[in-house]
Amino acid sequence: MNPITMQLVADKYIQMALEEDINNEDVSTNAVMPEYKKGEVQLICKEDGIIAGLAVFERVFTLLDPATKVNCSVKDGDAVTKGEVIGVVTGDIRVLLSGERTALNYLQRMSGIATYTRSVVKLLEGTKTKLLDTRKTTPGMRVFEKYAVRVGGGGNHRYNLSDGVLLKDNHIDAAGGVTQAVHAAREYAPFVRKIEVETENLDMVREAVEAGADIIMLDNMTPDVMAEAVQIINGRAETECSGNITKENIKTIASLGVDYVSSGALTHSAPILDVSLKHLSVIKEL
Repeated sequence: MNPITMQLVADKYIQMALEEDINNEDVSTNAVMPEYKKGEVQLICKEDGIIAGLAVFERVFTLLDPATKVNCSVKDGDAVTKGEVIGVVTGDIRVLLSGERTALNYLQRMSGIATYTRSVVKLLEGTKTKLLDTRKTTPGMRVFEKYAVRVGGGGNHRYNLSDGVLLKDNHIDAAGGVTQAVHAAREYAPFVRKIEVETENLDMVREAVEAGADIIMLDNMTPDVMAEAVQIINGRAETECSGNITKENIKTIASLGVDYVSSGALTHSAPILDVSLKHLSVIKEL
């Protein structure tokens, strides 16, 4: 995550997370460490995976105290192994203790998403199909979770409702049909915006093609119906498959020739990657 994104977007969420955890004081830390002492603690992996979120992890500590130093031997996207010491955090022991949980929450969550995403991306190797995330993200965590998907090798669908036109079933119902919805979107949206339409059956697919949709989402269709839909579209629009995507069926879906597969599971169901801060020690200063 680049410094501009960190300061413009991420800092406010990290600050909120810290305020959630320390709304007055860290009673435990202040009890055992009433004044400044310099210390260091190791960042250790407790299972194999893909690391993601190191800059966010570091930012938690530097927001508490800019003098805190985080030195890591790996970078986002690297594979890490169980028992590996991947970094050392040095600074005011009160900061190390108070920031520990928030920093690890971010790193564990983001690394878990990157790890799960990488495992799914590998299943698509050798196909033209690209893996995308969705807006099914944890409130307040979208910027971090979507970044983690990219670290894992996946791609981002639209970031938010201002980022693109996606006409779902309720939009279509509100407009009175696929054709009406596409025409209304074409009339309203800036010309640089692509228009995507969610379809649930072959009649909707045909109507979306004729209405001039740029991307047609094949939602919750069986592989046989999806294969027929791809033939109907015949390159006149990009295709995206969504709904009940699993590791067990994703190869079958990719074999149908769809351009994209979107999966909410990348962000809403990925388990965390277990990492820990251990072996805190005091540094004696001369």
